[in-house]
Amino acid sequence: MNVSHASVHPVEDLPTTDGGVGIGGGNNNNNNEVPRVRMKDIQGMPGTAGGLALRICQFVSAVMGLCIMATTSDFPSVTAFCYLVAATGLQSVWSMSQAIIDIYALLVRRSLQNYRVVSLFAIGDGITSTLTFAAACASAGITVLIDNDLNSCAHNHCSQFETATAMAFIGWFTSLPSFLLNFWSLASR
Repeated sequence: MNVSHASVHPVEDLPTTDGGVGIGGGNNNNNNEVPRVRMKDIQGMPGTAGGLALRICQFVSAVMGLCIMATTSDFPSVTAFCYLVAATGLQSVWSMSQAIIDIYALLVRRSLQNYRVVSLFAIGDGITSTLTFAAACASAGITVLIDNDLNSCAHNHCSQFETATAMAFIGWFTSLPSFLLNFWSLASR
């Protein structure tokens, strides 16, 4: 069957930004670039109030875990606990510096959606969250060994070890969204 189809010939209609002034109007800048659409800042990303809240939660949980572990007298005898102190110390320094940057960005109303800045944040969040998670897992394993397998909690500070480990897990849990949002922001460019 031979049926005729309508043919469509697209015509390029360039958007004008000069208010309709044409070729003879004197204001011909030949401005053919369409403005780029920026992704909306999602709460939790750097430079947002949600990002600042995540950084403060990270900092508070890391400092609490660090202080609880440092108040015990026998944490240096276990390598996993020393690793936990080092990881939470790094997490607290990183989170505090990022919180200061977020506060500055909020005060001056500046977006932190620069590719290099977000790359740095994503790498730093990835490293600190991985180290904190590994330290929390190692400390949890040692805490379970001391408490359940050796039954020697009477001679050790098991409740303090468990609390510091829980704080490290909370710090990791609040740093994971920061890492994922930064990584997602890089992937969507």
